[in-house]
Amino acid sequence: MDVLILILQLLLLGYRVISLFNNYTFHWLVALICESWFTLCWIFAITTQWNPAVIQTYPERLLQRVEELPAIDLFVTTADAVLEPPIMTVNTVLSLLAMDYPSEKLACYVSDDGCSPLTLYALQEASKFAKHWIPFCKNFNVQVRAPFKYFSHDNQNDGYDDHSSTQDFKQQCLRMKDMYDNLSRRIEEACTTSIPSSRLEGEFADFSNTQRDNHPTIIKIIRENKKEKHSEGLPHLIYISREKRPKHPHHYKAGAMNALTKVSGLMTNAPFILNVDCDMFVNNPKIALHAMSVLLDPEKGQKEVAFVQCPQQFYGKLKNDPLGNQMVVLFKYIASGIAGLQGPLYGGTNCFHRRKVIYGLSPHEAEKGNMPEIPEKKLKQEFGASKELVNSAAHVLEGRTDSPNNDINISKSLEAANQVTNCGYEYSTGWGVQIGWKYGSVVEDILTGLSIHKKGWRSEFCIPEPMAFTGVAPVGLPAAMSQQKRWATGMLEIFLNKNYCPLLCTIFGKLHFRQFLAYMWILNWGFQPIFEVSYVCLLTFCIITNTNFLPQGPALLIPITLVVIHMLYTLSEYLATKLSIQEWWNNQRMSRIYIMNARFSGFIAMILKLLRISNTVFDITRKDQNNASSDGENLSDDDNGGTFTFDESSVFVPGTTILLMQLAAMVIKFIGLLESRSGNNNIENNNNGYGIICDMLCSLYLIICFLPFLKGIFKRGKYGIPSSTIFKSATLAFLFVSLCYTNN
Repeated sequence: MDVLILILQLLLLGYRVISLFNNYTFHWLVALICESWFTLCWIFAITTQWNPAVIQTYPERLLQRVEELPAIDLFVTTADAVLEPPIMTVNTVLSLLAMDYPSEKLACYVSDDGCSPLTLYALQEASKFAKHWIPFCKNFNVQVRAPFKYFSHDNQNDGYDDHSSTQDFKQQCLRMKDMYDNLSRRIEEACTTSIPSSRLEGEFADFSNTQRDNHPTIIKIIRENKKEKHSEGLPHLIYISREKRPKHPHHYKAGAMNALTKVSGLMTNAPFILNVDCDMFVNNPKIALHAMSVLLDPEKGQKEVAFVQCPQQFYGKLKNDPLGNQMVVLFKYIASGIAGLQGPLYGGTNCFHRRKVIYGLSPHEAEKGNMPEIPEKKLKQEFGASKELVNSAAHVLEGRTDSPNNDINISKSLEAANQVTNCGYEYSTGWGVQIGWKYGSVVEDILTGLSIHKKGWRSEFCIPEPMAFTGVAPVGLPAAMSQQKRWATGMLEIFLNKNYCPLLCTIFGKLHFRQFLAYMWILNWGFQPIFEVSYVCLLTFCIITNTNFLPQGPALLIPITLVVIHMLYTLSEYLATKLSIQEWWNNQRMSRIYIMNARFSGFIAMILKLLRISNTVFDITRKDQNNASSDGENLSDDDNGGTFTFDESSVFVPGTTILLMQLAAMVIKFIGLLESRSGNNNIENNNNGYGIICDMLCSLYLIICFLPFLKGIFKRGKYGIPSSTIFKSATLAFLFVSLCYTNN
């Protein structure tokens, strides 16, 4: 069916071209340009789905094949203690520390870009609870190891093994629940009031006189595992807040990831890295073994695979996905399809990396085995002036598997760690350019993954059962819009990057052609808004000026058939994924809203950046564990009042303007039809009657898509569109309608 849709699109383009030669009109040319881009976008999408691939992993075979499991450094990033509550970060950290993996092989590094003492306090309290929680999970084979989820109502009969009926288990479970409730209460009290006065001095003194974007480096070793090689041992736990100063760029999340990479390289220097966002807890405790099954595969994994990406799944979602941000169908069809090419795109979280790949090693260099000694001068140019960091990097790049310091003492690395997280350390080095997470885009994940694929590396998609990680999707329209705007801006930044434009990576690098098409599919998130908004404006123009928008006569069947088949095609994907028709419609509606609001705003933001009028801003998405259903059941719209809320952000101006334009066009058209009837004029004056109906149906479809905005115009408070936004949109809509009459 996807090929049939492509054929219909090509037929429509052919009709447009022939009509242009016979009777040129400017609006017909605009329609041709827009529809040509939509056809190209469809080619990007369908070519990624032709070779789906699913990796089957068998951790039990890994343990038989590998004598000793490699170490893994765990990275958790948080940036705002208000938008990303510490209790959420604590649950993520606890689920990581309790994974089914040797404790002495794990080290967890938490980056706090908000420099909040609340985050440090929460982690310290969590470390005390972990002494009891980790043995409990491993002794009773608990499957869900994020405490808040484990003790939720939907998990009362899940997550336990055969021990669940024993008296000892029941006593231990009640004890753990009481301890977790006390932990949660202490953290919540600290967040709502203040950290206990007895803790404001000493280790918390470093936070005095600090601001979010103006503070020195703060590194705290919360827990150090000193060779406790038994199941009750706790992994290392380190808190990091890198130095920030107003006049120094900090490169958002990419800068935080590089700070974690440098500090971990000094302290534990594990050959593998797992990075997760603070809201993504471990849902499958064996996920590290699943990932190592791929990365340690002697045939292809060790030679070709740079990273293993796990999909994102969200808990406590709103019923029928009214915000269209669960991305279930996307992961099933698009992501698995890309996995059959050069591998899935890096998603920024839930990903296992090879450290040597992050350090810039190519497959060709890695295939040589033990590399010759790299000149120290070259290493200093890329990794900076820290001798300790240069030595640890050389150890990784030269392929040595033994620890550079068998008796790891992370406390001894504090001085060097403070040096490498200095805000001026990366100047004149390769960080963010040749090595580490790449700078230059607010979507550092896509850019970093692209740079890895450019070198010729592959990636793999790991989908174990149960799902590896579970997290929180943005709740509320403003948060979802902010995220979509950032994505659109970031995609454009990547396309305009002279080093990492996918086309240049294919021509001058080792990015496969179909992988290039896959990257163009996601970068299109930044380009599509201008074409879709132009198409909508063209529809409004044609309705108001009584000119042709769609083909006339029998050719009208082409777009009608195209729309019907495309809707049936997308509906079949949702039904095959066991989603409801309502969920399908919500995603169709929100697709229009996101593209013509958030992503169009992202496009405008990129234009302003190119004109040097403003810079792009990394907006942190609000994540609230309490907004998710604690019992795991889907919430209805009424259960969460923030589903369709609005704020003063300019991101709502384009959508409100488009809605008002469609309403004005419909009113004008109806008035024109009434006048034609009263004057006994032919309704089909210069138009095909069916064409008029189809134009108006298209406009009606847009009005239905933007129905939440229409309701918002008449509401007040957070559920209503602000008056300032309505005024701006009404002014723009009036100017557009006036322009249409001027050119009529």
